[in-house]
Amino acid sequence: MSHFAVSLPEVIAVLPAAGIGSRMQADCPKQYLMAGGKTIIEHAILSLLGHPQIQQIIVVLHPQDTQFSTLPIAQDRRIRIVHGGEQRADSVMAGLQCAGQAEWVLVHDAARPCLHRDDLDQLLSIIGHSKVGGILAAPVRDTMKRSEAGVQAIAHTVDRQALWHALTPQLFPLELLKLCLSRALREGAVVTDEASALEHCGYHPILVSGRSDNIKVTRPEDLALAEFYLTRLHPMEKH
Repeated sequence: MSHFAVSLPEVIAVLPAAGIGSRMQADCPKQYLMAGGKTIIEHAILSLLGHPQIQQIIVVLHPQDTQFSTLPIAQDRRIRIVHGGEQRADSVMAGLQCAGQAEWVLVHDAARPCLHRDDLDQLLSIIGHSKVGGILAAPVRDTMKRSEAGVQAIAHTVDRQALWHALTPQLFPLELLKLCLSRALREGAVVTDEASALEHCGYHPILVSGRSDNIKVTRPEDLALAEFYLTRLHPMEKH
């Protein structure tokens, strides 16, 4: 895969990890839970550091985080630490401000430990033909229901034909993402991922079909599933 490093520009990765993981019912933030012999965040970082095109990772931590510095991976010279804000968008912006003159930035969830190299290759390949960027996403397979407002009762079934689950990484030109994210925050837009900031500004990022095992660990039952994927489906990818 060495042609990636030669033919495409360097990418800086930003890993927002300032959340406290309240839905996990755990004693520590979800990114520090163990799966497959390592913490969730270590798996997420190693998935990115294994690619020759990604030269640096900016990890955005809570100002009171004391756990990341104890991990062996924290000593890797390709990792830079900055402190984040209250919301994800604030943390991502803090990371972007430290990304220097990089042309492209890739944002990945610290709680997604199962990123597959093939998906990362597919996403990075859009750099050659896109000026807007794109995201990994998985087509919705289940029947989708919309509930009544404020009530847990079905209002109607939603057509799933054009629906996708947004995943990470998400990849955009650095200056474009900074511009869109700052405008979206300034205008009070709902920014649940980086792509939504570009959408707010009228852009249409590419959907890159990704694997459904690229799960985000947000609830206790997700941890066992992540461990299964890491030890049974990706056993040779993590070092």
